[in-house]
Amino acid sequence: MKTILGKKIGMTQIFTETGVVVPVTVIQAGPETVTQVKTVETDGYNAVQVGFEDQKPQRVNKPMTGHFEKAGVSPKKYLVEFKPEDGEAYEVGQVITVADFQEGMKLDITGTSKGKGTQGNIKRHGHHRGPMTHGSKHKRLAGALAAGTYPSRVFKGNAGPGRTGRDTVTVQNVVLVKVIEDRNLMLVKGAVPGKKQGLLRIQCAVKGQ
Repeated sequence: MKTILGKKIGMTQIFTETGVVVPVTVIQAGPETVTQVKTVETDGYNAVQVGFEDQKPQRVNKPMTGHFEKAGVSPKKYLVEFKPEDGEAYEVGQVITVADFQEGMKLDITGTSKGKGTQGNIKRHGHHRGPMTHGSKHKRLAGALAAGTYPSRVFKGNAGPGRTGRDTVTVQNVVLVKVIEDRNLMLVKGAVPGKKQGLLRIQCAVKGQ
């Protein structure tokens, strides 16, 4: 299953031939280089390791420097693995680009959602607020969390205030609207997780594509 890494550039809109406006997210995807091919015989499982975005050599530790030198590729900032489909063959040093993806195909895109810090239970979980009159002191505070006599405690996992965002989120079946090969750009329909310049993992949603 082809996988490529990219960075979110931002959102814009394009028009179809019939004049319909389509909101799209612009992603700078690849090029990425195959740094290792893992097999059951050598590593216990089948996988393809790819590297994305060049990194300064002085920022790479000695074990990873040796790993990249063995593969014959320049140091990379990001490394990920994906499981190849039956019949797919990859070689160390092979370059994967947006040209390997066709317009109209469906993608699963994974990213890290925007962090919002510590938030109350209303913004975090969509709870209703309390009454605004008659001397209420619980306008936006959480109400009772447990019964009085039984069980006389708060159950674990009860929804409350806390850290919000910065989670790994995957949107599925996103349509690839346009590919601009000379600029390594993908235009996908709708929004994707994360902030601008956030790292995205893009893979085919349908096997065999």
